[in-house]
Amino acid sequence: MILNVDKVTKSFGTRVLFSNVSFRINERDRYALVGPNGAGKTTLMNIIAGLESADSGQVVFARDAHPGYLEQESIEMEGRSVLEEVMTSVADVAELGKRLEALEREMESADESRADDLLAEYGRLRTRFEAKDGYNIESQARRVLFGLGFHEEDMERSTDEFSGGWQMRIALSKLLLRAPEILLLDEPTNHLDLESVRWLENFLKTYRGAVLVVSHDRAFMNGMVDHVADISNGKVSIYTGNYDAYLVQRDEALARLVAMKEAQDREIAHMEAFVEKFRYKATKAKQVQDRVKKLERIERIEIPEEKKKVRFVFPQPARTGDNVVHIEGVSKSFGEKHVYENLNLDIWRGEKIALVGPNGSGKSTLLKMIAGELGHDAGSITYGAHVELSYFAQHQLEELNLRNTVFAELDHAAPGWTQTQVRSLLGAFLFKGDDVDKKVSVLSGGEKARLALAKMLVSPAPLLCLDEPTNHLDISSVDILEQALQSFDGTIVLISHDRHLIRSFANRIIYIDGGVVTDYPGDYDYFLYKSGQVDAYGNAIDASEQTSNLKLSARDKTMDAKPEPREHQKPRRTVAVSSKGSAPKSKEQKRAEAEARNRVYRKLKDERKRVAELEKQMEIDDARHEELVTLMADEALYADQERFEAAMTEYSELKARMTANEAEWLDLSATIELELKQMGEDA
Repeated sequence: MILNVDKVTKSFGTRVLFSNVSFRINERDRYALVGPNGAGKTTLMNIIAGLESADSGQVVFARDAHPGYLEQESIEMEGRSVLEEVMTSVADVAELGKRLEALEREMESADESRADDLLAEYGRLRTRFEAKDGYNIESQARRVLFGLGFHEEDMERSTDEFSGGWQMRIALSKLLLRAPEILLLDEPTNHLDLESVRWLENFLKTYRGAVLVVSHDRAFMNGMVDHVADISNGKVSIYTGNYDAYLVQRDEALARLVAMKEAQDREIAHMEAFVEKFRYKATKAKQVQDRVKKLERIERIEIPEEKKKVRFVFPQPARTGDNVVHIEGVSKSFGEKHVYENLNLDIWRGEKIALVGPNGSGKSTLLKMIAGELGHDAGSITYGAHVELSYFAQHQLEELNLRNTVFAELDHAAPGWTQTQVRSLLGAFLFKGDDVDKKVSVLSGGEKARLALAKMLVSPAPLLCLDEPTNHLDISSVDILEQALQSFDGTIVLISHDRHLIRSFANRIIYIDGGVVTDYPGDYDYFLYKSGQVDAYGNAIDASEQTSNLKLSARDKTMDAKPEPREHQKPRRTVAVSSKGSAPKSKEQKRAEAEARNRVYRKLKDERKRVAELEKQMEIDDARHEELVTLMADEALYADQERFEAAMTEYSELKARMTANEAEWLDLSATIELELKQMGEDA
């Protein structure tokens, strides 16, 4: 046991936030704390971290176990370099290293009587230093920083030079390097890009301690957690498995609860009818009293309030020309740093594009150039007929009228909407009760971002450029955004670290790395497969192989472009993204090809899942088969008739299952290989 939360209750005034909350986290458990906005997730995390006190109950940690807490706000830096700042989290290890160096110098000149004492101290300290992996601590710090998106040239930069989001990454790096016995993480992915989120997910999978995380990123939770603590209606329920497993179990538990309540209601109605019928009949007085007392003792089953699903029919934008954006020969540099050179790219009507790639690769630069928020040094960016665009980013909120109330700001953008519709949409984006009467001027940055996003969706332009729109949203709000993007008839270019959102609507993935733009005309799973990040069965490939595969994929795409004569080539690689063949393909052809690929890949999804299940079962069966063979080689088995018959029965059933599973596995594998081969030829 690392953490025991025992009967914790917390109230604010007359409102009971949660009561008698109890759960236990053991070593290496990975828990997600989920629940609707306002349910008390952050408050409970603060209580566990010791930053707030509970009204009653207690939080107990194992002896010598200490939590490490990453809050959403309140990050303070001292102006050191990035590497120095991160190393302060293991200052005790650094001090041990300095003391060891000092002892080594002292031992060189110490006399014999002093040398023995120095050597003894040196031995003790070196044992502690090695236990803390002191000789590798700086390389570990660099590994964490690189994983969270920093580069070698950032190591000596002052922390003062970085924005709040990057300082949050530095704070997370310090926490991960310190490696406390339990990590408490409140929305750790909010300020990360997609590559960093995937790195953090893999890091936490193998973390030696326990983890308790609050997150709205479903893919992140699915890949990392093994328990879900659902806090809602003042209580906490624990579910085993990842987030998807929790959703299934929660619905099953609710169905059972509804059935139990219906049965209880029937029993109560029957007893109440008996009491009412025989209340004044002397011969039934005892039976009536028994039922009255039983009714008083019954603990009534309460069904949790069902979360209302907000459904809107969002207005569709005006129809544009087929070619929405045409980028030709565009170059962009920041001082000596060349981001793009001779970039060629076309965006077609109806495409839902996700820009992905490592941090600093140029995703936001490209999105800003498309949106007209950032100029380019050479080349041209032109727009098709009737193309108007909206740009959303966390720091582009100037269009909000600070004098308006929240309600008025959205109401002005939604002509024809009823007050109920406006309030419902505001509620979906976490503005509830008196929040809608707040002035825009007093809203926090996150609240302004949510309001700007809601305002954009009620009257969307034909081209939407979205940079990390899910920050500051909970899962139900992300669902509203997902619904809007799925039903949107216009064109979308998006940057997001939320893989679930990307999977839900993207039909084209553009991977950017080092100025090289690689086009994947399909959905996110198609991109993962074609870029070599998953195999034919959907299983993740080793990280080092992924890097190699991505480079090979980018190289292959570069070779598709017509090369310039050697004397005219520039030192940086560039890529012109275009279709293969001499004649350009129409937008309808491109969409048809992408949809065909997506259909094939979605078709294979169930087969790949079944193959993985079969492989897992075959591995278990092979191990059990060896155990049974060994058991049947033991003469003692035949002396015990009951054990012998049980072993033979199991052996026969096992052999039949192994034969059937192997035949199914071979058939599915052949089907998958054939479909993938055809898909590769079509691509």
